[in-house]
This record gives sequence, C-alpha cells and structure tokens, in this order.
Amino acid sequence: MIGKDNSASQVSIFWFRRDLRLNDNAGLYHALNGQYPVLPLFIFDTDILTNLADKKDRRVEFIHNALAVLQTKLEKRGSSLLVIHGRPLEVWKQMSGDFDIAAVYLNHDYEPSAINRDNEVGKFLSSQGISVHSFKDQVIFEKDEIVKSDGSPYTVYTPYMKKWKSEIDDFNIEHFPCEKYFSNFYHCRRQKIPSLEELGFRGTGEAFPSKKIDEALIRDYHKTRNYPGINGTSRLSVHLRFGTASIREVLRAAMNLNEKWLEELIWREFFMMILYHFPHVVDRPFREKYQKIKWRNNEEEFRKWCEGKTGFPIVDTGMRELNATGYMHNRVRMITANFLTKLLLIDWRWGERYFAEKLLDYELSSNNGNWQWAAGCGCDAAPYFRIFNPDTQIKKFDPELKYVKKWVPEYESNDYVNPMIDYKSARQRALVVYKKAIQN
Repeated sequence: MIGKDNSASQVSIFWFRRDLRLNDNAGLYHALNGQYPVLPLFIFDTDILTNLADKKDRRVEFIHNALAVLQTKLEKRGSSLLVIHGRPLEVWKQMSGDFDIAAVYLNHDYEPSAINRDNEVGKFLSSQGISVHSFKDQVIFEKDEIVKSDGSPYTVYTPYMKKWKSEIDDFNIEHFPCEKYFSNFYHCRRQKIPSLEELGFRGTGEAFPSKKIDEALIRDYHKTRNYPGINGTSRLSVHLRFGTASIREVLRAAMNLNEKWLEELIWREFFMMILYHFPHVVDRPFREKYQKIKWRNNEEEFRKWCEGKTGFPIVDTGMRELNATGYMHNRVRMITANFLTKLLLIDWRWGERYFAEKLLDYELSSNNGNWQWAAGCGCDAAPYFRIFNPDTQIKKFDPELKYVKKWVPEYESNDYVNPMIDYKSARQRALVVYKKAIQN
C-alpha cells in the first residue's frame, strides 16, 4: 500500500475501469481539475476473475498490458497507479482507512452488474463523507439522451440511428485535455502491479490489435467489411471495450472517413442503451413470446459447433478462429450464431455464453444484442424465417476460400468431417418450431 507519504492531507481517487488511458478521459479530467491531488486506482475484481475458467484469458492479459502502459506514463510524472486484487467494496473499505479521501471520480458503466457494484460502493463512500463524481465517457450519447418524442427508448435501430445523427450535427463532441493537468497527480513512489501469475493467470505473449486508425482501410470499409479473408475491418473493438482508445477520437475519424463505419459505432451505442433500459435481456429474450421456443439443446451437436467440427466450412472456420485467437469476423459471427440457433435449434444463451468466454472484445451489450438478433428474439431482430445457408454464405463472402483454408486446411480432403445436418430439412424444422412458438 502506498500509505500517507504525500504532503497533501487529502486526496481524490480516480477509479479506472473501462477507460484505461490518460488522454481524453472525462472522469480523469474532472478529477485532475479538482481541489486535491489525484491517486489513480485499478481493481482486479475477484468477483469477475474467479469466474474465468481459462487461465490464459487474453482479456486479463490485455488489461494487464494496458495497466503497465499507464504505470510507465504515470511514473514519468512522479506518480503511480495503485492496482489491488479483491472485491471492490472491500477494497474501498481498505482505501478509506489508508487514505484521507476527499472525493472519488469514475466514469459511468451501463451493465446491470456494474450498476449494482457502483451503487454498493457509492453508498459506502457516501456513508464515509466521501463525494462521488461519475461521468459519461465510453459513449457519445447515453441513457435518455437519444429517445423518442414521448421520452421512451428506441427499440428499432434505424430511427435511433437517424435521431443520433441529427443530434450529432448540433452536438459539441467534447475533448478532455487531461495532459494539461498531469502535475495534479498524487506524487508517490512506484507501486508494483501484481503479476498475471499472482492474479492466477498466465500470459500468451501474443500481439494484440493496434489501436491506430488505418485511414485507408476505413475509407474502404463499406466495400471490404463483409469479407473475412481480407483485412477489411478496423479491429478497434477491443480498444473501445477497455477504453484504451477514446470513443470521441474514433468518432471524429468515422465522421471524416466512412458513413458505414460510423453506423457500426452507433449500433454499439444502440445495444448499450437497450441493455440499460431493458436489463432483462441479460438472460431473457427482448421479445417475451420467444421464450416459448422448444430448443433441442443437443449437447453433442453443441460440442461440435464449439470445436468447429460441424462439416460446414464457414461455420467451422469461424469457431476455430475464435478458439485460437479470441477474434471472429463480424459477418462470420452472424453466420455461426444463425447456424446454432436456427439450424441446430440450440438456445441462443448457450452460444452467447460461449462467445463471452472466448471473445477478446467481449462486451455484454453487443454480444447479447447480436445473439438475440441472430436468434430472432431481440429488438429489431432478423425475422425468424431468415435462415442463412452456410454454403451460399461461403460462396458470397469467401469465394476464393482464403479464410476457410487458413483455419480448416483439411477442407476438400477426405479428412474433413461430413455435414452434421441436412440444411433443407433443418431449415424446415426451424420454421415449424419458431412459428409454433410465436403463434401460441
């Protein structure tokens, strides 16, 4: 623990969470502009980490690397990041005993469990006479800022997107120049960041996607985004997920470079606000009548899907890429999810949880929204009768088999598994099951 070795009698604490950067950080900016020196804190939440089965979870490694970058930058300014491993409420009880805390600053989080955590911590801090200041940082518009004329939330993307765009025309995209106030960081000796091993994890040493915006790639995004065999997407999602990149800086680039890419950023905010306004979607369909679907939930078929051994190359390629790298191209995410929920009739929650375990850029709102979209049970979802033909999808989006041959080298050989289902009969089965469920 740092201890009270600073000349100031009181400190403010900035609590890093999904905002792992020193630049253009709303909450950090306001903390540094406050009355007291700012001690940066990050908590490795044991409530989250103990539920991660893979001890080579690359998300933990990504966060750990990002914290090391922050630490290096803070050390150059005579400060340090304090990193503690524990339950947030217990950590704050410890912190309130070790420091004379005047105020705590943080940025909003919109996931139900995070809201509960922040309410619990906020209640304790208030009981100790510590003021809490929270700010919007990970989105451009939040909560009730983009709603219908009657004040209710949008549940269809297109009108939300149009309203979002109309508001951004008159909206000042703020910039928070934290660097002007770096002298206000709490001055102390460097604190050790717990190693991955001390946290119970192991590193892979594999490179992570760059957060540099490739302007040439983004300009062609609308032409290339659907083809997984080429480098046609930004790969910035993990940086937006953990806040190593500022959504405001990314937005400025999108507005100048490509309208379709901008609309993908709006989808991200749409799903975040759906989760905020309709938290029941975490474990139930947005459209309640879809709760009646009689899923087959064949465990052996689910295992084959997970392992990429379905006999449908575009599905197998996506699943093998996910298992090996923590990444899957967005077009292929749609195909694999559609295959599981429609052709295998396996509950979308099974697939969503598997993606949640594997995706480096996992974000509850987007993962949940996209899985419910694919299953037909979400807001503004694909209709239940939209069932992708995996063979047609591969001809359309990977005609030269560049993507497939990278991950399924045995394709077109005797070693490749036979298709686990007949597409036509499985499609017909899905139509019957879905129609019966939603018409009852």
